[in-house]
Amino acid sequence: LAMVFSLTACGGASTTMTMGTGSPTGTYYAYGGIIGQYIKNNANIAVNAVSTGGSKANIQGIDVGDYQLGTVQSDVMDYAWNGTRSFEEDGKVESFRTVAGLYAEAVQLITVNPEIKSVADLKGKKVSVGAPGSGVYFNAIDVLSTAGIAETDIKPQYQNFDESADALKDGKIDAAFIVAGAPTPAITELSMTNTNTRIVPIDGAFAEKLMKDNTFYSVYKIPANTYSNQPEEISTVTVKATLIVSASASEEDVYNLCKAIFENTDAIAAENGKGAELSIENATSGMTAPFHKGAAKYFAEKGVTVDAQ
Repeated sequence: LAMVFSLTACGGASTTMTMGTGSPTGTYYAYGGIIGQYIKNNANIAVNAVSTGGSKANIQGIDVGDYQLGTVQSDVMDYAWNGTRSFEEDGKVESFRTVAGLYAEAVQLITVNPEIKSVADLKGKKVSVGAPGSGVYFNAIDVLSTAGIAETDIKPQYQNFDESADALKDGKIDAAFIVAGAPTPAITELSMTNTNTRIVPIDGAFAEKLMKDNTFYSVYKIPANTYSNQPEEISTVTVKATLIVSASASEEDVYNLCKAIFENTDAIAAENGKGAELSIENATSGMTAPFHKGAAKYFAEKGVTVDAQ
C-alpha cells in the first residue's frame, strides 16, 4: 500500500497541453509560461508554453490539434468565430472555446522619430503594421483608417515585435504598432537603449471615433514610468488578452485549470504585473465566443453565468 501511494505521489500529470503564446519578447510568452506553471502545480495538467506567431496562429494550431490552449486577442477571437477579416478567406473556426479574459492589450504606437506626434504624422512614413493578417495588422489598419490614412499612404513593413524593435533601433522604420500588455519587453529594451523612444497617444475625439466604429476597443491608460523616459501617463485603446482552449478538452480539466489560475491571482501577480488584472469580472466580460463548459462551471460557482457550449 505504501508503494502505491509513493507511485501516485511521484506520478506525472494526468493531462498534457501545449499552449500557443507569441513572440519570445512579447507578453504572451512570458505570461503564458507563468500561468502554465500554476496550472501544472495546481491542476495536475502539464502545460508546455511555446513561442508562436500569435493570435491567429494559436487559433489555427488548436483547430488542427497542435495546441490545446492558446492566448489570443479578443478581437481576433471574434474574427475567427464569425469568419471575418483575417479568417474571411479560411472561414469561421469553431473548434475552440473561451476560458477567460486575462488582461488589457494596449495598442502601442511606438516611434523614435521626434517628428511623429500623432497618428496623422504617419503619412508617408515607414511603419511596421504587424504580420499580414495578424491581430496587430488589423488594429493598425483600424487606427490608420480613423485618421483617414490608407495602407498605401504609408510605407508598410510587416514585422513582428522583435523585428519591429530591431528596425526602430537601427533606424530602418519610423514607427511600429505593438499590441500587447504594457510593459512589453521589446519596448522596455528599446526605451532603455534609445532615449527618443515614445508612445504616440491615441486619445480624445480620435479614440472616441475609433471605438464607435470598432466596438471591441476600450480606453486604456499606460501608467507613467511604465517605460524609460516616460514620465507621464499615456492614453490609448485596448483589446483583451484571452485564454482559449480546445473544444474537445474535458470539463474537469478546464474547471481545474480555471481554479488553478483564479485561486492563485496574488502569486501570479507577484511574478508578472499583468496578473494584477486577473478577476472574475474581467475574465467573463466582453467575450464574443462561447465559454467552455468547464470554465462556465467554475464561474457559476463564483456567481457569474456565461454562455457556454
